[in-house]
Amino acid sequence: MAATRVLVIGLDPAKIQGWDPEPVQAALARGRARFDEYGIEADWCLVVLDDNPEGAIVEALTGGDYGCVVIGGGIRTHEPLLELFEKVVNLVRRHAPGAAIAFNSSPEDCADAALRWLR
Repeated sequence: MAATRVLVIGLDPAKIQGWDPEPVQAALARGRARFDEYGIEADWCLVVLDDNPEGAIVEALTGGDYGCVVIGGGIRTHEPLLELFEKVVNLVRRHAPGAAIAFNSSPEDCADAALRWLR
């Protein structure tokens, strides 16, 4: 069976200018709790856009054996970050070639997104 460890890649809500990070941080906490409910080990790589996000992602990807990598909607759906999203997908392909790639719709459903591929 493939590794059941999951890596979630997203934006660090505390480092985004111009909005209140607390609702997203609360959603992230609920999302982490869902992994615990399912008994799935999950690592979180929350990147800062102005601080070498690609390097942080490579470090996270090479730090474990992942069965699935979930790429968050903040990176995926915000049009100005399209190039970063492409880089993230290709970094996953390069550094975790055996991992499935999943997409969440909110921080709370990261475990559900991963489970679609871990089953």
